[in-house]
Amino acid sequence: MFNDIGVLELTTLVVLAVLIFGPEKLPKVIQDVAGFIRKIREFSDNAKHDIRSELGPEFKDFEFEDLNPKTFIRKHMSESDDLRELKELRSSFDFSKDLNEVADAVNDTDSTPSVPAAVNGSSGTPDLLKKRDQSVKDERPPFDSDAT
Repeated sequence: MFNDIGVLELTTLVVLAVLIFGPEKLPKVIQDVAGFIRKIREFSDNAKHDIRSELGPEFKDFEFEDLNPKTFIRKHMSESDDLRELKELRSSFDFSKDLNEVADAVNDTDSTPSVPAAVNGSSGTPDLLKKRDQSVKDERPPFDSDAT
């Protein structure tokens, strides 16, 4: 529960507790706080038990920690083989090749037209892919990855 409290912080808390409550009242305060924490835990456990019993037998293994989206995803991804399958599926897509083909088509560096001649009614390249003059052809337009 208190994994991130170091020795210095714990010592500071003890000294402050002694200064605030005094050495005579400190044991009684500690007992009262411990009893209060016990009652809160008991109330929480009873509420969880009531909710599980109301949900029915199909939710008997339901954990309230799963309501946190990060915990839910981590639990289900680590327990199944879907993660391996997702990695294989992701590696099968090569978007860089497709992106390079599109960039070449836009910049008219591809020698084969991507639109058949019958579409635009001529035997040459489509209007969008006609060759530009030499000065414009050497300049590559800026590429904005966020815009695409």
